[in-house]
Amino acid sequence: MNHLSSSFARHEAATRAYLSFHVPGTERPCHYMYQPEDGSPQDSGQYETRAMTILDARHADFEPGLDRQGFRLLRTEVAVPDRVDDDAWISASYYPPMAEMARRATGADRALVFDHQVRRREPGQVTAGFGRHGDGSRPGAVGRLHNDYSEASGRARVAAVLARQGERMSPHSRYAIVNLWRPLRGPVLDAPLALCDASTLSVLDLNPAEVRYRERTGEIYLARYTARQRWYHYPAMTSDEVLIFKQYDTQLSGTARFTPHGAFDPPALPADVAPRHSIELRVLLIHH
Repeated sequence: MNHLSSSFARHEAATRAYLSFHVPGTERPCHYMYQPEDGSPQDSGQYETRAMTILDARHADFEPGLDRQGFRLLRTEVAVPDRVDDDAWISASYYPPMAEMARRATGADRALVFDHQVRRREPGQVTAGFGRHGDGSRPGAVGRLHNDYSEASGRARVAAVLARQGERMSPHSRYAIVNLWRPLRGPVLDAPLALCDASTLSVLDLNPAEVRYRERTGEIYLARYTARQRWYHYPAMTSDEVLIFKQYDTQLSGTARFTPHGAFDPPALPADVAPRHSIELRVLLIHH
């Protein structure tokens, strides 16, 4: 029995909860980040909710690592931003210290934060979705198990971020995109984040899907269920904790490249639990 199956078999601090998987079909799934004016459904594709054992990563008998499991928990003294609706302030004041934290944690030569998202879970919002409804202006928790980038869109995003710096991708450098996910208030009891152990994932578990914005169309991966997958979460995350997890890596072997993730509803939550409020940054790591 390997260390993963051993941990799974005897783990006592595990949660049984429902996760939302994609069911492969004949048509390419598509999700609109707004309500289409022509009456098209906002979400296409088939999904299934499965009762899964979600292991407590705080009590695993191994230390999760970014290049093996695809995720790692960090602690930070960087204060949570208090002007979460001021994008310019966040870019100027919050991006630099978080980029430096990511660089130090990964050993990258450079770290460039290129995007962020603040999510407010609304009372009564269904978790097993993409966290958008109506005009899409109030993103919430995303329960569809997904990876933010596909092979194609990950490479395109790296090239686009470098182009804004006046640079091109170098065949001699390694590039990776990670998320830095953090609660704006804690502890997080509502809609925590589940992550797939990338060492238990196959590329065959990842299905390309379109995400359509008004101004562009992106591509993500949706996760389909297989029995070999192991899912983890960090219970009751506090605001001084940051989840770093891999979304894309140009290195083709020997490392985690994609980390499917999504929110879930823990069982037996009090009715008056505070809705989840979080911020996530997307960071390009450059290894020369």
